[in-house]
Amino acid sequence: MSNTTLSNRAVLRLSGEGVRDFLQGIVTNDMALLAPGKPLWAALLAAQGKVLFDFILWAEDGDVLVDCEAGRADELARRLTLYRLRRPINIARDETLVVHWSGSGGQGDADPRLAARGQRGLAGADGPGEGYDAHRMALGVAEGAAELGVDKTLWLEANAVELNGVSFTKGCYVGQENTARMHHRDKVRRRMMPVRLAGDPGDETGLRTPDGKAAGELRAAVGNTGIAWLRMEQADTVLAVGNAEAEVIWPEWLNDEPAA
Repeated sequence: MSNTTLSNRAVLRLSGEGVRDFLQGIVTNDMALLAPGKPLWAALLAAQGKVLFDFILWAEDGDVLVDCEAGRADELARRLTLYRLRRPINIARDETLVVHWSGSGGQGDADPRLAARGQRGLAGADGPGEGYDAHRMALGVAEGAAELGVDKTLWLEANAVELNGVSFTKGCYVGQENTARMHHRDKVRRRMMPVRLAGDPGDETGLRTPDGKAAGELRAAVGNTGIAWLRMEQADTVLAVGNAEAEVIWPEWLNDEPAA
């Protein structure tokens, strides 16, 4: 790999007897699916089903590597240590590895959320990668505390079903009850969605309909592409944030596109 390092990501290494069983009881995805070359997107939730941390898990021999936000890696390690109790599991930063990203056809493994996200891998550092966030947002893939918040966004509102981030057959984990109830009994009324901005929203984040109704929140933007937490009944409306228009981009991977 060359010029693909994501400096805003870090790697935690979890090792020791029973590490997969430990994670199986606390993360949203099924650890039985984790294999070399087949990473998993998953999250650690609050009891109410809201996202605390999202990350990508990798298998390496008997260890599990966690591809997570660099700025919150130590916080995540502390939370995992809290759940570990007396289990003989080691949780530490792996300073020898960094996260790499390249477009489709590059080196690495397919992003577990969406093949169109390109290739991802863990290796030694090289030059900084460019275009990651803009590409990710344009496809409607949200990640990290800036976009998902901390104990703010329900996991299914992050499109966890559509982007392979949750298992409904694996059994219990933290936040499982509300997540399963929402999936089986309720419609996801709000989602993280990509938007195309026409103008500069400035410091404003509140999305509004032409008649002034609250429609959601712009969480982040790169250039004219943003990612927003959106009320789905407003998804077919041209919205405003500050003095900028915000047009919802309906991702190809999401079902039930609103009628034109």
